[in-house]
Amino acid sequence: MMERLQKILSQAGVASRRASEQLMLEGRVTVNGVTVMELGTKAEPGKDDIRVDGRRVKVVEHHRYLLLNKPRGYVTTRSDPQRRPTVIDLLRGVREYVYPVGRLDYESEGLLLLTNDGDLAARLTHPSHEVARVYEARVLGVPDAHDLDRLSRGLVIDGRRTAPAEVRLLPVRRGTEATLVITIHEGRNRQVRDMCDAIGHPVEHLKRVAIGPIRDAKLKLGHWRELNAEEVARLRRAASGDAAPRHRGHRVDRGHKGDRGSSGDKGRSGEKQG
Repeated sequence: MMERLQKILSQAGVASRRASEQLMLEGRVTVNGVTVMELGTKAEPGKDDIRVDGRRVKVVEHHRYLLLNKPRGYVTTRSDPQRRPTVIDLLRGVREYVYPVGRLDYESEGLLLLTNDGDLAARLTHPSHEVARVYEARVLGVPDAHDLDRLSRGLVIDGRRTAPAEVRLLPVRRGTEATLVITIHEGRNRQVRDMCDAIGHPVEHLKRVAIGPIRDAKLKLGHWRELNAEEVARLRRAASGDAAPRHRGHRVDRGHKGDRGSSGDKGRSGEKQG
């Protein structure tokens, strides 16, 4: 069956549909020996000779879903022009052509999904599906109620207002720094860092602790594991909008010095990628 070329590339795990379109526009994709740059072009997987950078694209027979606890000092990409270590370097023993779902910047750590399931990757990263990403951000100073409210309501960064977020201040143990738990539903580059910069409390350390319904506090830094069938099913539900209803408004939970925990809402069910 004839399908759009960018869909074929995405399903084959070459790249997301958007990234596949860019590969086409750069003249790096050929079909039966002919360079294809028109985005509406169709081909038949398994029959046509489809190549990217001269390498033949194979139809994916087995999807893989990997969860990596990314350390700082690794780039979230398959290859880096500056030859810095990439997250792919951490996937020892993985032969399939998997790629990262969304972003996690060089200086940040935490959970990252990698897969060769292009359709699921596209749904997880599309802002219309509002799949939550939860971060723990250790910041300089202690944000006050006004700062927390600004974060939760959204603030203007590079001319665009961020979507409402859920923000919780963990109990403060030192007056010189604080830890925020921030849940966002969009995947702008360095968004959490930029949000904290905007309120005058720059991030010292940033860790992603959840991607939608997926959490794993026991996964060691630099290690990865396969998602089980139930986790993949939960991700699919979250990415299709079939997860439990989410709050549309913003929420701010303020911890208090000496508290053992916050008394606020425990977060969204069926949560959402930075």
